[in-house]
Amino acid sequence: MMKYNCSLCLSETDNLFFTDRNRHYISCDHCGLIFVPQDFWLNAVEEKAVYDLHENSPHDQGYRNFLSRLTTPLSEKLKPQQKGLDFGCGPGPALPTLLEEQGHQVDRFDLHYHNDPTIFGNRYDFICATEVLEHLQAPNSEFTKLFSILKPGGWLGIMTKLVIDRQAFSKWHYIRDLTHICFYSHGTFEYLAHRFNAELNVVANDVILLRKK
Repeated sequence: MMKYNCSLCLSETDNLFFTDRNRHYISCDHCGLIFVPQDFWLNAVEEKAVYDLHENSPHDQGYRNFLSRLTTPLSEKLKPQQKGLDFGCGPGPALPTLLEEQGHQVDRFDLHYHNDPTIFGNRYDFICATEVLEHLQAPNSEFTKLFSILKPGGWLGIMTKLVIDRQAFSKWHYIRDLTHICFYSHGTFEYLAHRFNAELNVVANDVILLRKK
C-alpha cells in the first residue's frame, strides 16, 4: 500500500480504510479524515455535470426545511443584521434567501457557479458550508482560508454527514456519489476545533457549528 498525505492535516498515512469497485478510501490516524486519493477523482467537467443535476430551489419547501436544520440553530446565535458567506452555494440562492429573510446579508461563493475570489478579502460574522466539505480537494487550505476571513466570535456552520464506523461506511449511500472525496467524523471536527481555536457545537449528526474564539 503506497503512502499518501492527508488532504486535511497533511500527515502521511497508508491506512486503507475501505475499497469498493470504484475507489480506495484512506484514513488518517491524526485527524480522522477519510479521503479518496487523487487518482480516483472525477475531472472538472464530469464533476460539474453531476452538480448540474442538483435542484436546490429556494421555493422548494422540502429543501428549505432541510437547510433550516442549520439556519435555525445558527440564527439563534447571531446578532441582528450580520454579514455572512455561503461557501459552496451552488447555482441556487436557497440558503442565502433563508438568512436574508431574517435580515442578514449573505455573499456567495462557488468554484463552479459563483467563482469570485475577491470575497476572500472580506471579513464575515458567519460562514455556511452546506453539503460542500465532502467535495473539497484541498480541505487543509480551504479551512485555513475560511477561518482567516471569519471574525473572532464568528460562526462556521456546516452540514455534512458523519462517518460512524467501517461497517456502516461500506453500505453508506454517501460514498456512492463520486464527487464526494472527503468524509468527516466527530473526531475530525474535534481536530479542527483544536487546530483553529474554535468552540465545537454538535447540533445534530450532520449539523456542526464552530465558533472562532
